[in-house]
Amino acid sequence: MDFVKVCPVTALPTEGAIEVKVEGRAVAVVRSGGRVYAIDDRCSHAEVSLAEGEVYDGTIECWLHGSCFDLRTGEPTNPPATRPVGTYQVRVEDGDVYVAPGGAQP
Repeated sequence: MDFVKVCPVTALPTEGAIEVKVEGRAVAVVRSGGRVYAIDDRCSHAEVSLAEGEVYDGTIECWLHGSCFDLRTGEPTNPPATRPVGTYQVRVEDGDVYVAPGGAQP
Protein backbone atom coordinates (compact mmCIF):
# COMPACT_ATOMS: atom_id res chain seq x y z
CA MET A 1 0.00 0.00 0.00
CA ASP A 2 1.29 3.45 -0.91
CA PHE A 3 1.44 6.19 1.70
CA VAL A 4 1.44 9.95 1.08
CA LYS A 5 3.36 12.38 3.28
CA VAL A 6 0.79 14.85 4.66
CA CYS A 7 2.50 16.87 7.42
CA PRO A 8 5.22 16.90 10.04
CA VAL A 9 4.17 15.52 13.43
CA THR A 10 5.04 18.91 14.92
CA ALA A 11 2.14 20.46 12.92
CA LEU A 12 -0.33 18.51 15.07
CA PRO A 13 -1.60 19.83 18.38
CA THR A 14 -0.82 17.60 21.38
CA GLU A 15 -4.52 16.70 21.53
CA GLY A 16 -6.27 17.93 18.40
CA ALA A 17 -6.58 17.85 14.62
CA ILE A 18 -5.67 19.59 11.39
CA GLU A 19 -7.20 19.28 7.95
CA VAL A 20 -5.00 18.10 5.08
CA LYS A 21 -5.71 17.14 1.48
CA VAL A 22 -4.94 13.59 0.39
CA GLU A 23 -5.34 13.17 -3.34
CA GLY A 24 -7.94 15.96 -3.34
CA ARG A 25 -9.91 14.60 -0.39
CA ALA A 26 -10.25 16.45 2.95
CA VAL A 27 -8.79 14.33 5.74
CA ALA A 28 -8.51 15.16 9.45
CA VAL A 29 -5.15 14.12 10.88
CA VAL A 30 -5.64 13.78 14.60
CA ARG A 31 -3.36 13.29 17.59
CA SER A 32 -4.96 11.83 20.70
CA GLY A 33 -3.33 10.05 23.63
CA GLY A 34 0.03 10.17 21.86
CA ARG A 35 -1.26 8.32 18.77
CA VAL A 36 -1.95 9.69 15.29
CA TYR A 37 -5.10 8.90 13.33
CA ALA A 38 -6.62 9.95 10.00
CA ILE A 39 -10.35 10.13 9.26
CA ASP A 40 -12.56 11.77 6.64
CA ASP A 41 -12.86 15.42 7.57
CA ARG A 42 -16.60 15.67 7.06
CA CYS A 43 -19.17 14.81 9.71
CA SER A 44 -21.53 12.14 8.37
CA HIS A 45 -24.46 14.03 9.86
CA ALA A 46 -23.87 17.69 8.95
CA GLU A 47 -21.03 17.70 6.38
CA VAL A 48 -18.87 20.14 8.38
CA SER A 49 -15.17 19.89 9.16
CA LEU A 50 -14.34 17.51 12.00
CA ALA A 51 -10.82 18.97 12.26
CA GLU A 52 -12.42 22.04 13.85
CA GLY A 53 -13.90 19.93 16.66
CA GLU A 54 -12.64 18.93 20.09
CA VAL A 55 -10.50 15.80 20.53
CA TYR A 56 -10.61 13.76 23.74
CA ASP A 57 -10.49 10.14 24.91
CA GLY A 58 -9.84 8.74 21.43
CA THR A 59 -12.79 10.58 19.87
CA ILE A 60 -13.39 13.72 17.85
CA GLU A 61 -16.51 15.82 18.41
CA CYS A 62 -18.28 17.65 15.62
CA TRP A 63 -18.43 21.32 16.56
CA LEU A 64 -21.89 21.87 15.06
CA HIS A 65 -24.19 19.31 16.69
CA GLY A 66 -21.91 17.41 19.06
CA SER A 67 -21.70 14.01 17.39
CA CYS A 68 -18.54 12.15 18.40
CA PHE A 69 -16.62 9.64 16.30
CA ASP A 70 -14.21 6.92 17.43
CA LEU A 71 -10.82 7.75 15.89
CA ARG A 72 -9.92 4.07 15.42
CA THR A 73 -13.08 2.91 13.68
CA GLY A 74 -14.87 6.07 12.48
CA GLU A 75 -18.06 4.85 14.20
CA PRO A 76 -20.29 7.49 15.79
CA THR A 77 -20.38 7.19 19.57
CA ASN A 78 -23.46 9.39 20.08
CA PRO A 79 -26.24 11.03 18.05
CA PRO A 80 -27.24 12.79 15.97
CA ALA A 81 -24.76 11.05 13.62
CA THR A 82 -25.69 7.45 12.80
CA ARG A 83 -23.24 6.69 9.95
CA PRO A 84 -19.48 6.21 10.38
CA VAL A 85 -16.81 8.31 8.70
CA GLY A 86 -13.97 6.76 6.73
CA THR A 87 -10.67 5.98 8.43
CA TYR A 88 -7.20 5.70 6.90
CA GLN A 89 -4.05 3.81 7.73
CA VAL A 90 -1.39 6.09 9.19
CA ARG A 91 2.36 5.77 9.52
CA VAL A 92 4.70 8.11 11.41
CA GLU A 93 8.26 7.98 10.15
CA ASP A 94 11.23 10.30 10.69
CA GLY A 95 9.00 12.99 12.23
CA ASP A 96 6.47 13.00 9.36
CA VAL A 97 2.90 11.69 9.10
CA TYR A 98 1.96 9.51 6.12
CA VAL A 99 -1.57 8.47 5.14
CA ALA A 100 -2.65 5.65 2.82
CA PRO A 101 -5.04 7.43 0.43
CA GLY A 102 -6.76 4.31 -0.84
CA GLY A 103 -7.45 3.03 2.63
CA ALA A 104 -10.66 4.87 3.56
CA GLN A 105 -13.05 2.49 5.23
CA PRO A 106 -16.48 3.79 6.27
